[in-house]
Amino acid sequence: MTVYLVGAGPGDPGLLTRRGAELLARADVVVHDRLSAAELLDLAPAAAERIDVGKAPKAHRMDQAQINELLVARGLAGQTVVRLKGGDPFVFARGSEEAGALAAAGVPYEVVPGITSALAVPAYAGIPVTQRFSSTSFTVVTGHEDPSSGEGTVAWDAIARTGGTLVILMGVGRWPQIAERLLAAGLPADTPAAAVRWGSRPEQHTTRATLATLADHPLAAPSVIVVGGVAAEQLDWFTTRPLSGKRVVVTRARAQASALAQQLTHLGAEVVEAPMLAVTDPDDGGAALAAALGRIGTYQWLVLSSPNGVHRTFAHVPDARALHGVQVAAVGQGTAAALAGYRVVADLVPHAFVAEALLDAFPAPPADGGRVLIARAAVARDVLPDGLRAAGWEVDVVDAYRTVPAPLTEAQAHAVAHADAVTFASSSAVTNLCDAVGAQGIPSVVVSIGPITSATARSLGLAVTAEADPHTIDGLVTAVLATLAEPATGV
Repeated sequence: MTVYLVGAGPGDPGLLTRRGAELLARADVVVHDRLSAAELLDLAPAAAERIDVGKAPKAHRMDQAQINELLVARGLAGQTVVRLKGGDPFVFARGSEEAGALAAAGVPYEVVPGITSALAVPAYAGIPVTQRFSSTSFTVVTGHEDPSSGEGTVAWDAIARTGGTLVILMGVGRWPQIAERLLAAGLPADTPAAAVRWGSRPEQHTTRATLATLADHPLAAPSVIVVGGVAAEQLDWFTTRPLSGKRVVVTRARAQASALAQQLTHLGAEVVEAPMLAVTDPDDGGAALAAALGRIGTYQWLVLSSPNGVHRTFAHVPDARALHGVQVAAVGQGTAAALAGYRVVADLVPHAFVAEALLDAFPAPPADGGRVLIARAAVARDVLPDGLRAAGWEVDVVDAYRTVPAPLTEAQAHAVAHADAVTFASSSAVTNLCDAVGAQGIPSVVVSIGPITSATARSLGLAVTAEADPHTIDGLVTAVLATLAEPATGV
């Protein structure tokens, strides 16, 4: 039994340390605050319990004493507990109070440092906290002190005299009083000042002003306030990315969404995850697939139309040598890449990633006939099997998996409706989202992965703004980028 106090960093999930990711991967329970990136919770096992103890100004789900009690109780129960805290656990994050409670109760604990917002947030806003010859030191101070301290214990007049850069955490609520005391201590009114809200997150916003005027702007928590000459620097890189400020909906099943979401995030987009599909076993539990693969040597070709089909198929093929003498066809580079993960090189990948293109490229059967095994989703178009049979092949079709609609929460529906664009990688995702929110609840910019998906969207009353070319995840990302960077045009 161990409780791990893990620093989650300021918000960008990519700033989590490797040690933090390792611990999340084997957690029984994750106790997290509101500043933790939601994506980090996906690193924990699906069965892990997730407990939100986030604190917002004047709105606490649990007070600190209750959080301490929770950590002690779960630790004593023998669970592996990850206490996921924004920033660094020991930098104005009450990690020491939690560690003290655990020590007093005899519960083993470990502290995993995180990247503090005091340094990361200014960096994401293009503000260096130090500069050679002009700002050779920095001071980090909290603006949110113990309420029982009255006017507070921070000697703002002394801090004003230290020079260098001043970084204030959790200071928005008391900023007018803090600014007044810094001015009274002699800091010039025109000293540059900046407040960076939600630093390192897609919604990051920076307000630049001076020590005397920053309070005239609308400020809100969570913000990091920087005071000093460096606050005038604008070495921005984070908000100048091509999709910065854009919200893009990803409708792929959660297990498949990461590659698309990561690419969009890297380009600066705020990704709204609204998985419309869940991948489950076929109705027979995979019995027909297992039986067909048991006689795979009787087929000349194995056809796979999706990465899901690949993974489900190779769950029954422990050794790729079982495919000796069998050629493999893949619909799409994504399917071919999934095959490569099992050290199988596809013998046939059509130039266009649709069933019709594979049918056009498929060879004729041998003179004495031949057999094809198609492993695919339970509900799929019959263009390929019908076409192969018409060409003289004997075709067996087995269900490798089944897709079912995934429920959409009210919060997700609201986020979808207020996004700039939505991406669809399958017809099922289009149908399920339209069923969930109606055509009127879908962003006006619709980006489709290919012609079949586009046709489904149009049949449901959606105007398709762009279509991926090629029909891959990379092509989908390129289409989103081109569409949101230029005036929308229908296709």
